[in-house]
This record gives sequence, C-alpha cells and structure tokens, in this order.
Amino acid sequence: MEIKIKLNDEKYRYDVYQMFNIFFTFQDISFVKEGEDFCVSINADNMELKKSQEVLYKGNIEECKKEEIKRNIFIALSKLTGEKYPWGTMIGIRPSKRALKFINEGLSEEEIIKHYKDEFLVQREKAELCIEVAKYEEKFVNKDSNTISIYVGMPFCPTRCLYCSFASNPIAGCKKQVDPYLEALSKEVAAIKEYVDSKSLTIETVYFGGGTPTSVDNEQFEDLMKKVYDSFVYNRNIKEFTVECGRPDSITVEKLETMKRYSVDRISINPQSMNDASLKEIGRNHSVQDVVEKFNLARSLGFDNINMDIIVGLPNEGLKEIHNTYESILNLNPDSLTVHGMSIKRSSRLHENLVLKQSIHIPKQDELNKMYDKTKALAKDLGMHPYYMYRQKNMVGNMENVGYSKEEKECIYNIQMIEDNQTIIALGADAVSKVVFLEESRIERFGNVKDVKEYINRIDEMIEGKIALLNTLY
Repeated sequence: MEIKIKLNDEKYRYDVYQMFNIFFTFQDISFVKEGEDFCVSINADNMELKKSQEVLYKGNIEECKKEEIKRNIFIALSKLTGEKYPWGTMIGIRPSKRALKFINEGLSEEEIIKHYKDEFLVQREKAELCIEVAKYEEKFVNKDSNTISIYVGMPFCPTRCLYCSFASNPIAGCKKQVDPYLEALSKEVAAIKEYVDSKSLTIETVYFGGGTPTSVDNEQFEDLMKKVYDSFVYNRNIKEFTVECGRPDSITVEKLETMKRYSVDRISINPQSMNDASLKEIGRNHSVQDVVEKFNLARSLGFDNINMDIIVGLPNEGLKEIHNTYESILNLNPDSLTVHGMSIKRSSRLHENLVLKQSIHIPKQDELNKMYDKTKALAKDLGMHPYYMYRQKNMVGNMENVGYSKEEKECIYNIQMIEDNQTIIALGADAVSKVVFLEESRIERFGNVKDVKEYINRIDEMIEGKIALLNTLY
C-alpha cells in the first residue's frame, strides 16, 4: 500500500508521519506537493484546540495545535483500521519521565492516569505502568553531578542478527581488527581513568556491552577485563559491574571465571527467543539447549544476578512461540528479565527484507497484545516488578521495552541511562558519552565514530573530544 499525504502546513510533517507510521509501519508513506495526486489531505487550520491543552502547554499554541493534529489523525485511523494502539499519540521514548515529574509535583495516581488518557489517549494499563516504573526509579535517580557511570563497548559479535542496527561486526571476518581495536580501547580506558581520578569523580556503575563483549577469545577477554577492573572498579566501592555476555555461543568457563575474578556481579545471557526455529531465523548460531547449559554453568559458578533478554514480535513468532519462551525461562528462573518489542531499524537486514516484500509474518496488534500479556505473566510468576522502561521508533505495534527484576536485582545503570540524570562516559566504537548538566537540565553528547578502523585510526581525536566536552562540566 502507498499512502500519499497532502499538508497545508509542512511544519507538522514529522508529527503527521509518526501517527500514520503507527498504523501503517511497513507501508510507503510520502508527502505530495501542490498539484500531485494524494490519498489524504490534512488542514492544520481546521483543528479546534481544547482549553486543557492550552493550560498544559502554557499557552504555546503551536504545541497545542501539534498535539490536536496527532489526536485527530489517531482517532480517525483507529476507526478506519479497527486497530487499538495502547500508547495513543505518545511517541516519546521515555514515557515514565512525565509520571515521575507529576509524582514529584504531588499529583495523585488517578490524576496522572487521567492526564495520560485525556491528552495522549494512552490506555489505563500503560499509564499505570508508567507510574509503577516512575515510583521505583525515584529512589535510584542520580542527584549528584560528580557521580558518573562508565560504559565500555565491544563492536564484535559471533554473527549479525537479522534485526540488528548496532555497531556489531561478525568477528570471523574481523580477526585482523580485533587486537588493534583492543589496543585503542585500552588507550581510551587509561585516558579516562586518569581523567576520572584527576577530577575526583565517583563511579556508581560500570557496564560492559556491545555487540558481544565475550565474542573475543579467552586471553583477549581476560586482558581487557583486568584493565577495566583496575581502572574503574578496584578500590572504588562501585554499586554494580555488569557484563552483557549476550550470546551463549560466546560464553566459556574461562570467561565466566575471569568475570568472577574481576568482581562482575551482574551478567546478561540473552536468548531473545527460546525457539530453535526463531534463533535460526534471526541469524543465531546457538540452540535453546546452549542457552540452558550456559545459564546453568553461570549459576554453578556463583552468579546470582543473571538477566535474560527476550524480544516480542520476532519474525514468524506468535503466541505458541512466546508460550515456549515463557516455559523455558520460568524453569531457568533468572534474576531479571528485559522484554523488548521488535523494532524495525532501517539499517537492519530485517528492514531490507520487508522492503523487498519477502514473506515474513509479523503479528497483528491483537495477537501482539496477548504476547505482551504473556511476558507480563512470566515476570509476575518469577516474582519480578517493572523497574525501567523505554520506547523506540518503528516498534512493531508501537509498544514498549520493559525491564523487570526481583528485589535488589535491578540494573542501576539502565535506570540512570534512561532517566538522563547522570553523566555516562562511554568508551569504544560507536559509544556515545552523555554529559548531564543537572542544574541547567541540559545534556550534551559526544559520539565515538562507528567504524572500527576509523575508531582505531582516530583514537586520540576521540579521547580529546570527549575530555573537551567533560571539561565544560568539571
């Protein structure tokens, strides 16, 4: 299907596109010029503004008009398609931030729920989720500019997943780049350690992610882990050190022992699905049994804070497959669970396949809602609560990603990252540092280059640029 939209005011183009994209995610949506054929005409001048919106947006008529345009389009498309999307017109990636703001202002839960419903057509269930997450996050949110977190990125994976858009290069084809990359990363680690010490900054958490940190060999992993530990963990009394092992086919006894040796207290083993056909479909080289074996191996070595990631809406998965995942993960009994909605990134092979109209089943909204309900039941049966949440563009069904955990097994780094109240110094290819000016409610970012070769060649430039930005705060 091709959808051609005519606007009388181009300034609302982005917002109009986002509403149509909710209902027609994989369709061709375009805007036409005067005189060209169109399917839909939208006249921004015909929108009648509500008094509540004028109060909410402090008299900003343009903001009021934008929200009313979105609202009218959403209602019309809901009637046209019969589809009910629970987040309504809300397209921001951090919906719980608004709930936290209102809680701090003294609003009741019912007042907050009414706000979400009246202004954005958000269903009650999602508004309640925002409140629950916000109340839980409140006790963790950073309030000290001198307290930071460290992110270390590994841009290699055993294979590249069908849906992936991150800097994750299949390691088999990048062997010659691994050692030079680790050397460059080690140089960045040393420089940032020196900076952190010179400014007497407090490190709250360290997160080693990717890509897949464990995709390198045992010796390379041991060497890098020692450097990260010596630089950011040893004698600092940090609250959390996470390694995102991710793929079970990259986990070995030696790497798990290395993590134990260097005080890693939280790891992720991320199957995404517990169905062998789905693992093959998304480009994974491991089986469900491999996930089970590596999880049990980690438990036997004393890891008592293990996260597992799953994705709802994977190609060709439905309720049956989600039920299989539910049963398998319930039996493993992890300490936290991160439920991601399938996001179709433009730079992924999955997006290419959809553009080429290849035969891929993506669940409809009703089935998707039931699949999400099954993951909520899984979290409840595991004795977990939701503790952080975020949303992404181009998610199947316009849903959300939710982190669940048992008591005291939350990932503090995830909360700080989502709430934007803590400076994150990020190291490695495609790692984006975030400098938070708490008193000004302002954030500045510095992104390292994505290409591994460029990162290696320009490491001094990356270090200098990052420190120059940090110096504007410290």
